Amino acid sequence: MSRSVLITGAGSGIGEACALRLARQGWQVALVGRRREALQRVAQLCNGLVLAGDAADSATWAGFIEQVRARFGGLNAVIACAGGHGLGPAEQTSDAAWGEALRSNLDSAFRTARACLPLLRERRGSLVLLGSIASLAAGPEVCGYTTAKHALVGLTRSLARDYGPFGVRVNCVCPGWVRTPMADQEMQPLMDHYQEDLDATYRRVTADVPLRRPASSDEIAAVCQFLVGAEASIVTGAVITADGGSTVVDVPTLAYTRLEPSA
Repeated sequence: MSRSVLITGAGSGIGEACALRLARQGWQVALVGRRREALQRVAQLCNGLVLAGDAADSATWAGFIEQVRARFGGLNAVIACAGGHGLGPAEQTSDAAWGEALRSNLDSAFRTARACLPLLRERRGSLVLLGSIASLAAGPEVCGYTTAKHALVGLTRSLARDYGPFGVRVNCVCPGWVRTPMADQEMQPLMDHYQEDLDATYRRVTADVPLRRPASSDEIAAVCQFLVGAEASIVTGAVITADGGSTVVDVPTLAYTRLEPSA
């Protein structure tokens, strides 16, 4: 029996990289996303099943699951990559912006999990949620995003506890900076302020990261591939940072690394 995986946010970035990497390993791939043309482009590269729609919309999932079962017979894995922004401090976050941050980053993951768990139980499968280092620490003026990403860790642990007895493993991957179209957009204010190109700006935002660089989408996809594979058969409820070492840095000591060398 061939293995099958459903990936949300599959039209670009980490979701696309997961689809291509797993397809190369012989997985059958279902691609979920709101942009049909982007999904079709990826599907041509991996012979994937296109499921165009909003992962955060409960109404879309019955049809998606029906198509997955008809095409693949079931699911061995789900990788929930769908997400979005949630910019602004609390005082400047409207009800609409708050709701959208939770919907795109948390509701999409919850509704994906809820819809796919019956299929994962059948095959004792694996679920990976894409968090962020914003799941572990707060960046400036991203109240909605930080809150939603923190909540993904709680969702991971709850699902791992409840569905482990059925053989379902659930883990959360927390990347740092990854060179994706969304991250490229986030570089724009810094590019404008410092009059730098994109490469220089990525070097700036990773200057205090131990590895001194952002990840590629494929590097994060490799972590997801491990987690859905047999080699990770005992791993569940884990929060895996894939951040170049960002979260090990003791921020209050950064001043010491900038001391001028002694004469």
